[in-house]
Amino acid sequence: MKIKIRLPICGMLALFSALLCAVQLFAQTAAPTAQAPKRIAVRAARMLDVKSGNVITDGVVLIEGTRIKEMGSKLAIPAGAEVIDLGNATILPGLIDSHTHLLMNYDPAVGSDEPNMILTVTRMSTASRALLGAKLGREYLEAGVTTVRDLGNSGVNGDVALRDAISAGWVVGPRMIVSTRALAASGGQFGRVQIEMQKIIEQEYVVINGVEDARRAVRQAIYDGANCIKVIVNTDLRILTLEEMKVIVEEAHRVRRKVAAHVSDDMSARIAAEAGVDSIEHGYVISDEVLKIMAEKKIYLVPTDGPIETYVELFIKPRNLTPEQYKQHESGLKNAISATRDRLRRAVKAGVPIAAGSDMYYQLAGKTRGQASLTMFRAYSEAGMTPLEIIRSATINAATLLGADSVLGSIEANKLADLVAVEGDPLKDETELERVRIVMKAGKGVKNETGKRQ
Repeated sequence: MKIKIRLPICGMLALFSALLCAVQLFAQTAAPTAQAPKRIAVRAARMLDVKSGNVITDGVVLIEGTRIKEMGSKLAIPAGAEVIDLGNATILPGLIDSHTHLLMNYDPAVGSDEPNMILTVTRMSTASRALLGAKLGREYLEAGVTTVRDLGNSGVNGDVALRDAISAGWVVGPRMIVSTRALAASGGQFGRVQIEMQKIIEQEYVVINGVEDARRAVRQAIYDGANCIKVIVNTDLRILTLEEMKVIVEEAHRVRRKVAAHVSDDMSARIAAEAGVDSIEHGYVISDEVLKIMAEKKIYLVPTDGPIETYVELFIKPRNLTPEQYKQHESGLKNAISATRDRLRRAVKAGVPIAAGSDMYYQLAGKTRGQASLTMFRAYSEAGMTPLEIIRSATINAATLLGADSVLGSIEANKLADLVAVEGDPLKDETELERVRIVMKAGKGVKNETGKRQ
């Protein structure tokens, strides 16, 4: 005679929970004693305190496991610690790029954004784009960028998959803060698309029409794994309303998620600022009045600017122009760049906090993606920012914007051991940041071109 025992669902769950606890207890008691965290000492002629701006001579950083134990000048090195001697170099915190798109790699030969976007979305699966992102992510890390905020254009949650793969150690790349699909008005950032093909818009954007759509979109992004919310406030004449933006900010802040707002004109910048977003991305045209609001509310400007030589390489050379056409295009480009430099100069003067963001998503000949992204520092210099201001924009300022300044952005005890080193003096020449010789992420070496191990 067979006896059948039937447990209600709650009983089954309770039994499973009890068994799991027993297994875990056994595993804990049977496990060998954990090894002490690895100890490393990194020393160099100089170390920059990005908060004070002071240079510490004969700098030493003591690392235990993933975190900084102690830092200072001529610190005693514990017995048994691995020593990385950088000689006449400067140690800085790992760099942060606050505006990236790791799952995009546009080809200048194809043309502008519109044809590249159509080809990317229609020909590449989210899986293939995530694999591309793994490649580009490693290039960022090897260039000294240990953390990125990736703001959409990554298929349906491809950025989440890449972030989690890096976190799990499946692939090597920078620490990622991701937004999932950006929120936008009808069409997102696509140009005109035949109505039968408009379904592809959903691969890149969540379209909102009205405040309830806006609220629903934020909740969906959080469910999908977003660390922050990206909003396209305007695309040509398609502009979100102040009411929609306020709901987005309210809903995001309610669950402690920050809001990054893509804007390209002053009206959209005003809407974003009045709604209380955390950062305005690009902001190519912003009035002094809106900059004042941003300064008062401590809304960051993420100026996704590049030097003129980068723009020439990407957008003029591939066109095979006649000498006269080339001259005209270059003149127009210089005028546009002059305007963006002016708005950054005015933003700094107004007291608007600045966080570095490259927005690099094109292939730049002769450079890896990470190397291409760091050319933004030249543009910041052209706008009048000092080397220290530039360094802070890519370290402590960016960490504060990301809500990670308790663990990132400066070389301090108990923070994650994200370090880079350059041979020259970055306080005299910001382009030194484009030539990092050592990269460490959370105490683990990624690149070492000059450091001698002892």
